[in-house]
Amino acid sequence: KLWCILLVVCFLHSTLSLSSSSSRSSSSSSSYNKTQQRLPGAIIIGVRKGGTRALLEMLNLHPDVEMAKAEVHYFNVEEHYRRGLDWYRSQMPLTSSGQLTLEKTPGYFASPPVPERVWNMNPAVRLLLIVRDPAVRLISDYTQVLHNRLTRHKPYQPLEELLLHNGQIDPGYKALQRSLYYHHLTQWLDVFPKKQIHVVDGDALIRDPFRELRKAERFLKLSPRINPDNFYLNTTKGFYCLLSDGHDKCLDESKGRPHAPLSAQALRKLCRYFEQPNKMFFEMIGRSFSWC
Repeated sequence: KLWCILLVVCFLHSTLSLSSSSSRSSSSSSSYNKTQQRLPGAIIIGVRKGGTRALLEMLNLHPDVEMAKAEVHYFNVEEHYRRGLDWYRSQMPLTSSGQLTLEKTPGYFASPPVPERVWNMNPAVRLLLIVRDPAVRLISDYTQVLHNRLTRHKPYQPLEELLLHNGQIDPGYKALQRSLYYHHLTQWLDVFPKKQIHVVDGDALIRDPFRELRKAERFLKLSPRINPDNFYLNTTKGFYCLLSDGHDKCLDESKGRPHAPLSAQALRKLCRYFEQPNKMFFEMIGRSFSWC
């Protein structure tokens, strides 16, 4: 009888241990697959009016990418930064452990405190910088501000009055300063190694998005899942729209808005002004673009 009792006890102990182990394994697996808000593994840091929204939406075609829906401005707005990382995390989308959380705020690139703050958040974060012709970017920047002012029935100076002072380029004009890519990239390279910053050709993204996105996939260590069939050309605007799972999506109506006028003489002066800064930027990134 004693042996029978011992056998029953051993059997029950073994059964309970297996059940407990199975429960822990199931719980661990559930925890692993659980969706939650995570800090971004990659950030589109700029440039303003360089195509950041298009790049974000296109990368979001990838099944392993989830994007923050709005620009968070965490690292470049003091009021937001003081709220801490828990607040920043709360602005992110729900992701599973195998997905990449992606955020974009073009104001980060030209804000001096941001590189170190991003590094403190995650030294391994991957950074995407999308650029376009700095003269075109400046005009687009002005056009957006002009549109916003006119919408609110507020006056705004013509571009040429803001850009030129006594017939010469005014280096103090904010939109001009944002186009000095080499200056801002220097601040990022003081903190991050070059291999963690991928430069996207914004002009090429408009002409042939697939090629630029394939490069971005490789940089982000994503499997190649975006393909040419994900795009079709909107002939009215001259921009590509996105196709995914039978649904199409075009960028909002502000994309493709006609630029504010600038005289040929002022444009020539602007292009000459950018010659040396552009050359310095090309040397920094080891490639060049046909600008101006």
